[in-house]
Amino acid sequence: MRRTRSLFLLLAAGAVTVLALAGLSSAAGKAAPTNESLPAISGTADEGSTLTASSGSWNGTAPIKYSFQWRRCDKNGTGCANVGGADTSTYLVRHADVDNTLRVRVTAKNADGSAQATSAQTAVVKAKTAPPPTTTNGCPTSGTGPLAASSVSLPARLVVDGQQLSPSPIGRSTTDLTVKFHVSACNGRSITGALVYVTAIPFQQFSIPPETATGSDGWATMTMHRGNAFPASSRQQLLAVFVRARKSGEPVLGGISTRRLVSFAVNLHR
Repeated sequence: MRRTRSLFLLLAAGAVTVLALAGLSSAAGKAAPTNESLPAISGTADEGSTLTASSGSWNGTAPIKYSFQWRRCDKNGTGCANVGGADTSTYLVRHADVDNTLRVRVTAKNADGSAQATSAQTAVVKAKTAPPPTTTNGCPTSGTGPLAASSVSLPARLVVDGQQLSPSPIGRSTTDLTVKFHVSACNGRSITGALVYVTAIPFQQFSIPPETATGSDGWATMTMHRGNAFPASSRQQLLAVFVRARKSGEPVLGGISTRRLVSFAVNLHR
């Protein structure tokens, strides 16, 4: 009887020991997150750029979920405050961040608890650099050679800087005139697509040709037919011509248009 009782007590003690060890094993398998390496931020801390945060490395019972909170700090990385709505792993750097630094706070959470870790600060955020202007005083800032009239704007103006006539001089028997005008702008660059209008003064000496666009070399070529009012006098020595160059779509006397008078020699003895 005594032997049976001793055996029972020994079995009971063993069971208690097994249960205790099982409990310890179960407790050891459950752990709240602890940080092993801090979160890190990658990307350039410039206004308008995108930063990306890593969660860092954590220990603890899986699964562990991570949440992010971006914080705006002073130049030294202190005095931080949460940035409203900035709670994902990426962050678009804002104008309000200029001259400050940024950190990200990561919260790791599992069934056994949660913990937080904060990254090192970024470099001081720089303001966005404005792109260089594409025009200066109405002229493109890049390229060389001919310009399209459409690429020129005020305060730049078109210039009629060249004229040619055939035949020259104009004789009494001349029936047709071939006139050419060169248009430039922006420090002498030839203008393509400028619309050129020409008429003789007084009127009806020669016909008024249709408005003609300058070509890739900046020249517009037109033909004027003799009218019944030429010559304007028996002693005429010059044919005065009114010339206008303009940009399509702009008023004939507005925008970048230009106007000038030129003259061509007349010899009524020929």
